[in-house]
Amino acid sequence: MSPDLLNDARSRLASARAITVLTGAGISADSGVPTFRGADGLWRNFRAEELATPEAFERDPRLVWEWYSWRRELIATKQPNDAHRAIAALESRINDFWLITQNVDGLHRAAGSTKLSEIHGNIWMLRCTACDAVTKNYQVPLPLLPNCARCGGLLRPHIVWFGESLQEEDLTRCANQLQACDVLLVIGTSGVVYPAAGFASIAKEAGAYVIELNLDPTPQSDLVDIALRGRAKDLVPILLQAGK
Repeated sequence: MSPDLLNDARSRLASARAITVLTGAGISADSGVPTFRGADGLWRNFRAEELATPEAFERDPRLVWEWYSWRRELIATKQPNDAHRAIAALESRINDFWLITQNVDGLHRAAGSTKLSEIHGNIWMLRCTACDAVTKNYQVPLPLLPNCARCGGLLRPHIVWFGESLQEEDLTRCANQLQACDVLLVIGTSGVVYPAAGFASIAKEAGAYVIELNLDPTPQSDLVDIALRGRAKDLVPILLQAGK
């Protein structure tokens, strides 16, 4: 990586008044969380796209819950890495800061982040299919086909599945932060899943300086101002040293 590119990125971040960060599976992969896309996403020969749908849950809720229970047990063994912690530290230094994450593992919250939108939900939150009550639940393992303590209805993961819409409140908050930030830092996301795949364009059109950090080039790489290559756990702490 060019030291000049890294220094330019650090300088932009150090002078920014408002910073928005967008993270994807790459940052949690450095904590050992599988991406659930591609070969490492297979579970009993099922792909995530076959299980994380309302139709799959209606057809076979036990199967879907078996998969999510397995994921919860796996994620429970993982810890935030240096990239998660560096982002949480950045939040404490910047008044106008917002984190947008596509990840559902809760590792950003575990690292101390509080100003964030978990746009795809959180695997440690459950929602009742009958009364819509949302509750935190860290029980591992969960009983299969868990029931709501209020009404007895079947619980589901409080996660946005394929074919479902993101929460309007989250979309509005994200749009506002993307349009108001001086710098958008995009970390560990493939840039192919919408609406997050369009966030860099929104920020860029509003005048933000966009920095991408990813192991490999993405469809967004030609759009951004600076593209840095490497693992999030290694580069993010170095990048965010400015302003300490």
